[in-house]
Amino acid sequence: MSDYTDPGVAYAVAWLIFLPFLLIFALAGYLLTSWFLMKIFDKAGVQGRWRAWVPVYNTLIFVKLGDLNPWWLLILWGAGAVLSWIPVLGQLILLAAFVYTLLAAWRVGLKLQKEAVWLILYFFLSIVWLGINAFDKSRWNTAIPAAPWATNFLADKTVWQGVPVQAPAGGYPANPVTQPAPGAYPPPPAGYQAPPAPPAGYTPPAPPAGAPVPPPATPPSTPPAATPPTAPEPPAAPPVDPDAPRI
Repeated sequence: MSDYTDPGVAYAVAWLIFLPFLLIFALAGYLLTSWFLMKIFDKAGVQGRWRAWVPVYNTLIFVKLGDLNPWWLLILWGAGAVLSWIPVLGQLILLAAFVYTLLAAWRVGLKLQKEAVWLILYFFLSIVWLGINAFDKSRWNTAIPAAPWATNFLADKTVWQGVPVQAPAGGYPANPVTQPAPGAYPPPPAGYQAPPAPPAGYTPPAPPAGAPVPPPATPPSTPPAATPPTAPEPPAAPPVDPDAPRI
């Protein structure tokens, strides 16, 4: 009887009871996530549905669709696993890996007509975010402004067979934030400083005395309106002789 009251034995028994439920829950989560990724990959034009069912590889494809280099995510995962025995450092590396997937989800969401606010749902319930994007009526569209990291080492430069290249055929459209529309004032050059505002009560100086003052501009005179010609009066009838015979 004393063995069952030992804390270590009670802990082991609890694990034996709950471990099957944990395995079932993890398997169900994996199956749902892979199914949703398969639907998203179909929208993106990824060839081969089997890619969505391979662990790790399906997440690398998801990151690649989000315009990020997938090898950096693999490096972060590996570093987090190797350095997990170091307090805080291993957890920070794994947190960086999650932020990496969060950035990819932002870009994938933009291509599926989702605003950035949808990342809140991905942060707390990524499986629900995947399910909504998998089965709603959104269509894949790569014609969005380039990612902020498009010119640095995070940009996706890999070419994988069966995974479409995400750069638009005609190039990325202009970003309205960094590239204003034609006709708008261009942004000031780097290092430009606006002139200081005049102090309170400042009045501009008067022109020097004796300076010729230009006459006020007079509007051009308009010619008088032409008088329409009057119609000629009809001829007067001749007088009638009262003694003339009438017909």
